[in-house]
Amino acid sequence: MRHLKKGRKLNRSPSHRLAMLRNMTTSLLRHDRITTTDAKAKELRRWADWLITLGKDGSLHARRRALAFVQDKAVVARLFNDLGPRFQDRNGGYTRIVKVGRRRGDAAPLSVIELIPSETGEEAAAGNAPANRPAPTAEA
Repeated sequence: MRHLKKGRKLNRSPSHRLAMLRNMTTSLLRHDRITTTDAKAKELRRWADWLITLGKDGSLHARRRALAFVQDKAVVARLFNDLGPRFQDRNGGYTRIVKVGRRRGDAAPLSVIELIPSETGEEAAAGNAPANRPAPTAEA
């Protein structure tokens, strides 16, 4: 049984795994989108969602907890100034994982993990907001 065994080992030592996830999380928060393997993307989603939740809190304690993990002041500032308010009305699910195929060298399954756009700002500008879609009709 797998009780109380959360997280993936990713074939790395604990220190290497933590360092890799910290670097990947920093890159995701800086660039909004990165390409990686499926397993890494699924594990990265947990950490990114946790940090965005801290960004929504906005307290000094939350900022210090984020700095303990990310260690890049510019990314933490972006997290609390841009991403926290962007997802203020959303209760989780801040990332999207899209499978894109196989890596050429070893045929590992690749995915793109990205922060979802806000429903009010970026999607409305692109014309993809749910409010712009026509309502389904009851014609049969």
